[in-house]
Amino acid sequence: MKVFPLLLLLPLLAACQSSNPYTAQSSPLPPAPAHADSQLDLSAYPAPARDYAHYRNWTWREQPAGSAWASSALVQEALSNALDQRGLRPAQPGSAADLEVSTEIRLERRIRQVADRYGSYYGHNYYGDHLGLWGSAPLVRTYEEEVLVVRIDLFDAQDGQPLWSGSAEMLSDGSQSERSKALRAALQRALANYPPT
Repeated sequence: MKVFPLLLLLPLLAACQSSNPYTAQSSPLPPAPAHADSQLDLSAYPAPARDYAHYRNWTWREQPAGSAWASSALVQEALSNALDQRGLRPAQPGSAADLEVSTEIRLERRIRQVADRYGSYYGHNYYGDHLGLWGSAPLVRTYEEEVLVVRIDLFDAQDGQPLWSGSAEMLSDGSQSERSKALRAALQRALANYPPT
């Protein structure tokens, strides 16, 4: 009885002993370029870490556009104050800036739904145990909100490379003064992670 399982394993063992039909093949490496031994290829190395303390002043990459609810002057003044709190000052006229600043501000309409569940309970006994029926029904309310979306991009003024980017959103309902507060708050929130650590 024990011989029969061993006879079944015999073909499997014989298959393991056969030669491998697959052979390893590879193409030779192409020859190195002629200047490889005398010239260092910097693209093979990671870029050096940026020193954000080097960036002290800024200028506009392109002037921010105003909108129906926020003038260009308001956007420029609010962003200038937000950058000032991060230690970045506007470049003096005629002098070179370290940073170029670009911003995009837009309003979006969003739909928000809030669901509340209201329920009722009927019945209890003499000992205060809750025995009875309970039921609930959702009440869903839909709101349309106006959201201010802010994006700030910083570029190195020397080489034009993107340096940093941040964005934020704020509700912008209410009066003109409340909207300007929302703009200032959104710009502060967008710059919250500058400089990166």
